[in-house]
Amino acid sequence: MTYHRPDSALLAKAETLTEALPYLQRYAGKTFVVKYGGHAMGDPELQRDFAEDVVLLKQVGINPVVVHGGGPQIGSMLKRLGVESQFVNGLRVTDAETAKIAEMVLAGSINKDIVGWIGQAGGRAVGISGKDAGLVLAEKVGVRDPDPLQGIERHVDLGFVGEPVAVDRRILDTLSAADIIPVVAPVGIGADGQTYNINADTMAGAIASAMGASRFFLLTDVAGVLDKQGDLMSDLSPADVLRLQRDGTITGGMIPKVQTCVAAVQSGVDAAVILDGRIPHAMLLEIFTRQGAGTLVSARGR
Repeated sequence: MTYHRPDSALLAKAETLTEALPYLQRYAGKTFVVKYGGHAMGDPELQRDFAEDVVLLKQVGINPVVVHGGGPQIGSMLKRLGVESQFVNGLRVTDAETAKIAEMVLAGSINKDIVGWIGQAGGRAVGISGKDAGLVLAEKVGVRDPDPLQGIERHVDLGFVGEPVAVDRRILDTLSAADIIPVVAPVGIGADGQTYNINADTMAGAIASAMGASRFFLLTDVAGVLDKQGDLMSDLSPADVLRLQRDGTITGGMIPKVQTCVAAVQSGVDAAVILDGRIPHAMLLEIFTRQGAGTLVSARGR
């Protein structure tokens, strides 16, 4: 009898599955909160990969909760409608008209598109916003904008831009228990009855904290936190993040992302991960391989 060694590619697949086994066991029944946005949201192939990854997580016993952004799509719609956008410290000034358009785009077209992608991948998803079932209570954000010419700070009214102050997780628990993947638009309601547009990273971090999530993923358009030589830093503690901010390693738009991660970890999330959403199946590489694929922020490391 002749022995035929299996194809190396097939062996590699089997080895990948065995490598994933301890992680499958570790995360069974746990909650993962995923903030989805950036370049991956606009690429059909990456959309399909993301949906397949989320469905796979649900299939192996993990409970994913998706929170999505949509800034570029809101900007495109405002432009089409002839409404000009103004930004202060990266936040869109949102008057009543802009707030209505933002809610229409976020809780409407984008939210339902993601639900559709998950459905095409074989999953069951329901799209909601922070307004549904009192999921997210928001309050108005106030921002101070420095004026270097005058040497003073001025208070800027951002309009209907809010931040989460309370999360009622019951609707998410109900959906997850019914084997449904919640897809959440970053819109909340205030105690005053007003609708507030919320930064998606901030919204996802607040939900991850309220859920006591095992993992909080921020899918972005960068590899993660890079050192001064441009190499990926795979493991950071909150103290590391503070040190890297002070020495200028972490700068610009990465600062609010790592701060969101640190806040989540300090509020009970086991670990937060900044990942490049442009890499196919980046979440699976991070979750089910030893080396991971992004920058993990936690008190204990991988």
